[in-house]
Formats: sequence, structure tokens, C-alpha cells
Amino acid sequence: MAEIIKNLINGKWQESSAKETFESINPADTADVVGIITKSAKEDVDKAVAAAREAFKTWRLVPAPKRGEMLFKAAELLIKKKQGLGELVTREMGKVLPEGLGDVQEAIDIAYYMAGEGRRLSGETVPSELPDKDCKSIRVPVGVCALITPWNFPTAIPAWKIMPALVSGNTVVFKPSSYTAVCAARIVEILHEAGIPAGVLNLVHGRGEDTGEYLAMHPDIDAISFTGSTAVGERLAGKAAGTGKKVSCEMGGKNAIIVMDDANLDLAVEGAIWGGFGTTGQRCTAASRVVVHESVYDKFLDIFKNAASKLKLGNGLLKTTDVGPLVNEAQMKKVLDYIKIGKDEDATVVTGGKAYREGDCAKGYFIEPTIFADVKPSMRIAQEEIFGPVVCVIKAKNLEEAINIVNGTKYGLVASIYTQDVNKSAVAERELDTGIVYINASTIGAEVQLPFGGTKKSGFGYKEAGGRGGALDMFTKWKVIYRDFSGKLQKAQIDK
Repeated sequence: MAEIIKNLINGKWQESSAKETFESINPADTADVVGIITKSAKEDVDKAVAAAREAFKTWRLVPAPKRGEMLFKAAELLIKKKQGLGELVTREMGKVLPEGLGDVQEAIDIAYYMAGEGRRLSGETVPSELPDKDCKSIRVPVGVCALITPWNFPTAIPAWKIMPALVSGNTVVFKPSSYTAVCAARIVEILHEAGIPAGVLNLVHGRGEDTGEYLAMHPDIDAISFTGSTAVGERLAGKAAGTGKKVSCEMGGKNAIIVMDDANLDLAVEGAIWGGFGTTGQRCTAASRVVVHESVYDKFLDIFKNAASKLKLGNGLLKTTDVGPLVNEAQMKKVLDYIKIGKDEDATVVTGGKAYREGDCAKGYFIEPTIFADVKPSMRIAQEEIFGPVVCVIKAKNLEEAINIVNGTKYGLVASIYTQDVNKSAVAERELDTGIVYINASTIGAEVQLPFGGTKKSGFGYKEAGGRGGALDMFTKWKVIYRDFSGKLQKAQIDK
């Protein structure tokens, strides 16, 4: 029987005031209903924001190390529940089980990392130019945060946002994707089991265009952290302009791997397979373009085709499965439309190119891993984010042309280069206009101790995750304090 998932408002699980629901479906088997989700009305969002506003009064005063201890306990609980939660990720979203478990591991990693920040949250103490005076800067919480997350990483991305928001002393209203609401509820349950007080973390459900936008634009929301499409992110950022809300939007990508003439081709193909077809291509960091030096283009394409054609489609819970389904019918149709566009643009389908609904895949949203050759950089399939198992292989004369091809889109999230030449790698890491660059590795593999995000249309505002410039900058604001203990009026910058 499908699980019933309710809103969590002020520590209580409750149905929507509108009494409406929607279903979360297993994309590998549409007969399997994973959960029946309450659809939040505007009144529910209002209640959740009000609960978070009230809870902020006391939560911000809880010592940060104590807040960190709760996140540490949450990390320990996530470890205990990792297998079951990973299986739920696979069942609800579709990615293969090793990736489902990896999704949970990333949530564990960020929970531990941000738990440690409870004893740092560092500012600066600097000397004053005047005697008997000290100067410091400290981080203080922003307030009530609207966190809006996608379906492709249903535990990792919520954790990337929730953990730094909470450790910084903020309260949260969390609106996950409607396609992975059961996973979201599990994360929230675990955090409450770890001791997060009522009202500090609230959960509402519904579609982004109604529940999500209403939440983000709510007058009592102080900060918006959004991960999703570029179109939606730009719209949210535009609407928030002038409201005083802090905004962070992590958006799309059209990421590329460069393969130079001196590259280890077998290694590069492994990277292209993982980058292009891991998570069925449904990552903002997916390697949907491979730019190959003309002297090794044919050889690379042959190895790449053979490797891709051997990938087995199926339910991600089966050990024999390499590539799972698309998340839903609409996403499947979008990807098939792009495959048709590629064919109409006279690109050549080397392998794949169609839906797959045979045997155990008959009730799911499966598309064969697809490779296009003879792709021009200006083609739509080489410019637009497809978000599916489709990779374009593009020929380049030299490193300079390869870098220009990679940079020649509106996106700038991730790029990678395979080369044995340290000088080429140095030029690439300097010239590639992306937020993340990998050398002799795929476009997938970000670690939580460094900031995550892109340039151009791939990101707006603050970065995600840790390190300098990471999520703590989003979820805190700076306060500068000058203390004069001289007992007299001292005038900085005034000549005596």
C-alpha cells in the first residue's frame, strides 16, 4: 500500500487544508505508487512560514555547537538508515542502487561537514587603529529560508541546503520536488529524530509553479535557495529583485569533456560513459558533449559506441542494471523530442536513439543510451540542456578550438579535459569558463568541502556546499562590531 505523506508544520504532520493529493510513481514501473502526497494550499504555506518565523526567535539563540551536534546525530541516523533510504531513492527517482546509496552518502557527508561548522562559523578579529578598541566580524543567521529542491538528487540536494541553513541558526520551509516527496519526508523525519525543534524545519508539497513560487515570494521569507531549471531560476530571481531577499539559484548545464590527442582513450571513454549516462543523464553536471581532437575522433567514437551499446537498461534495484529510467513521461517525451531534433539537424545516431519498452522495462520510462556524431557546435542538441541519456560527440582541430566549443554555450557549470600534457591542462583550467573543472576525470564528482556552482546561465547568487564562498555565505549575513573600552570618545580617521 502506498505511503501517505503529509505536510510537517510546527512539528505536526497534517493534511492539506485543501484536502487534495497527488501520487509519486516509480518511473521504472508505473504500476508502483510509492506515495500519496498531500498538495499544500496557500494557507498551509502561510502556516509553515509563520511557524518558522516564530521558531526563529529561539532557534537563533541556540549555541551553534549545539545546533551542530543535532546535525552530527542526523548524520549518524542517516548511516543507520542508508540502505533503506538508498533503495527508496532508486524506487522513487529511478537511478541505479549504487547511485541511490551515493545520493544518501552525500547527505551524510554534508551533515558531518556542517555539524563541524557549528564550532567554526568563523569571522575575523583584526586590530584597531585606535588604542583600547577592538574590531571583529561575526556571522549571524538570515532568518526564514525557502528551500526548493529538484527530483534528481532527492536526499543530497535537500541536505546541501537544509544542513547549512540550520547550523547557521536559520529556520526553514522546505518544498521538495513533487516527484520525490517521499524521500524528502524521510530526510525531514530523520532531522526531527535528531532533535531539531518544532517549527525550525517545516515541509510543504506541491508543484513549483504554484506552491514553490508562492513560498519563495512570501513576504516573511528572507532567503530563497533554489535548484532547478535555468528558466525557473531566472524567473524566481527576477521576482525577488528589489524585495531584499537573499537568492541562490543553481541551474542548468551543457557540460563538456575535452579529449585531446594524447589522452588515455580508454579512461576518457569511461569518463564519458559515466558523465553521459550516469543517473540516465539527469544531472546538471551530465557530460552531454564530448569534444574530441580530430586525430583520435574516429577511434574514440568507436570505443565509446561499443561501451554505450553494452549498457543494460532496467529497474535500478537490480544488480544487472547500468542505466535506469527517466523520471517521468514528460521528461521521456522531452528527450525523445531532442533526439528527433538531432536527426533533423543531420547529426548521425551512432547508437540508441529510441525508447525502450521491452521485458522488465515495459512499464517504465526508458530510453536507450544515445550517441550523436557529426555534431556541429551550433546545433540545438549541442547548445540546449537535454537532461537525458544523450551525448553529442564534436570534432576539434586543437585545444584552442576545443575550449572555444566548450565555452560557446549560455551555460558554464562543469568542464573536463583528458590529456597527459600538464601544459595543456594548465591552459584548460585557466580558459574554461565554468565553475568547476576536472582534469583526467569526468564532469561528475564534486565534494562537499568545496563550493559548488557555475557561471553564466548555470548559476545565480551564492554557491552550494562548503568551503570559502559556499553555502554558509548564503545562509549567514555579516555583522561588524567595534568595542571601545578607552572610556573616552575616540574619532577614527580624524587627525589630532
